[in-house]
Amino acid sequence: MRLYIVAGEESGDLYGSYLVSELLKKNSDLIIRGFGGDRMEASGVNISKHINNLAFMGFTDVLLNISKINKNLKFCKHDILEFNPDAIIFIDYPGFNLKLSKFAKENGIKVFYYISPKLWAWRPSRIKSIRNSVDELIVIFPFEVDYYKNLGITAHYFGNPLYEIIKKSEVSNEDLIKSDKKIIALMPGSRIQEVKRILPEMIKVTNSLSDNLFVICSTDLTHDLCCSISRDSSVKVVKNNTYSVLRSANAALVTSGTATLEVALMNIPQVVCYKTDFLTYWLAKLFIKINYISLVNIIMDRNVVNELIQSNCTSNNILKHLKIVTKQNIRGKLLSDYSLLNKKISKGGFVSEKLSEFILNNI
Repeated sequence: MRLYIVAGEESGDLYGSYLVSELLKKNSDLIIRGFGGDRMEASGVNISKHINNLAFMGFTDVLLNISKINKNLKFCKHDILEFNPDAIIFIDYPGFNLKLSKFAKENGIKVFYYISPKLWAWRPSRIKSIRNSVDELIVIFPFEVDYYKNLGITAHYFGNPLYEIIKKSEVSNEDLIKSDKKIIALMPGSRIQEVKRILPEMIKVTNSLSDNLFVICSTDLTHDLCCSISRDSSVKVVKNNTYSVLRSANAALVTSGTATLEVALMNIPQVVCYKTDFLTYWLAKLFIKINYISLVNIIMDRNVVNELIQSNCTSNNILKHLKIVTKQNIRGKLLSDYSLLNKKISKGGFVSEKLSEFILNNI
């Protein structure tokens, strides 16, 4: 059996690696090829295009790289036809993957879409593409099941993959950071554009809290940039060991995205930071129809963690809110809310185990 898998970002590469490991555990004869990163390659995927050539953030960045994106689409379509898979698994990355799902459907290939597009936040018009080109839709937030049901689409929820990843990391990783000081994790994002805009503001905060040890969580893609931005500070940079850092952390400054949920599931007080270019922000304000940007607040449907967005994302504001969340009474309230969050998303068992079985039984 042959499977093709497409992930376009760091998070998709991570989720894909866990899924692929389980697929191959259940069927060692599988041949799997696709777009992904180092983690998916290590798990057994024959990588045809690396995610370092795919990750573009925001309207402006997409427009500036539209030629490269179109070349990647053309390459992927050709690669899919050459490989001739029995099914394709798309992971998140909707701007790219929904175009490919239509192509796959036109060529008679079964489509599994893992981590559905967030239509409840913006671009609900994409529902037509999902309805016409996706055979099996897998969501990672429980409220999405009813959302899609109301639109006439069956969505499957097996739990949230972050729960599995965090639980397994507790066994596999050692704590890397040892310090007498309280540790504050800086999580500036997985994209170059995010790091350039947000990390400098985070670094400024460290000058006012020298009695803490600040540790930047970087990836292969962002490590050199993180080192460059922080070179004149006392901040430590750790690559590809986010959970090890977080297990030792007293608090975290987090760029909005998947990381906000990771930090919450690990019971760490956080301040959410987000800053992008003016055009992207203006268009987002115009089209995105949700009250919050962090997954914690979206899932809980109320303000659990503080969000500092755009002009409010300054070092002074970050410092003020960081001092607030580390107060004992505020910390206690946050941990109580995190416990409720955990109950909301937990399903029992690990997603990759249940999803791999579902995929193999439905090809």
